[in-house]
Amino acid sequence: MGSNDLAGRRILAIVTNYGVEQDELVVPVHHLREDGATVDVAAVASEPIKTLVGDKDPGETVQPTLNLAAVDPDAYDLLLVPGGTLNADSLRLNDTAVGLVKTFAGTRRPVAAICHGAWMLVEAALVADKTLTSYASLSTDVRNAGGNWVDKSVVTDPSGGWVLITSRNPGDLPDFVGEIRKALQ
Repeated sequence: MGSNDLAGRRILAIVTNYGVEQDELVVPVHHLREDGATVDVAAVASEPIKTLVGDKDPGETVQPTLNLAAVDPDAYDLLLVPGGTLNADSLRLNDTAVGLVKTFAGTRRPVAAICHGAWMLVEAALVADKTLTSYASLSTDVRNAGGNWVDKSVVTDPSGGWVLITSRNPGDLPDFVGEIRKALQ
């Protein structure tokens, strides 16, 4: 049972309806809800989200709480951007999703991205002068966008007036979720 330390805190996770890495969505949502936070999962459409394991094997199906078009970004304390290559590549082409990332950073609220989720930060032009991590194949994209890519399990960068929390892959989830908790307390 959770600690309830995050009671009253609201988190928004944004995803597409196919291709999000299962554990990068399901594990943080579970743990943060267990800690008392309200976590909404906003998908591109209202249909169930078909997750993948390792970008190829079918994972759990998750019902979104709402769709991206219905999101009121002012209602949330933190934005969570899970990875999954297919999810992240499609999501970064969605103007509403990119706008949400920009809104959170622009209003100085934390953004947490794991694995390929960092592509959203690149697309939103938010990595310049930030130190972050991601799945290793995104390191060149991050550097080309002006970011300082490092190979660590989790990186929290508060520079520029907003907190960015990033991790590399599902193996980093304990550290990633721990940093999200700290940012919300």
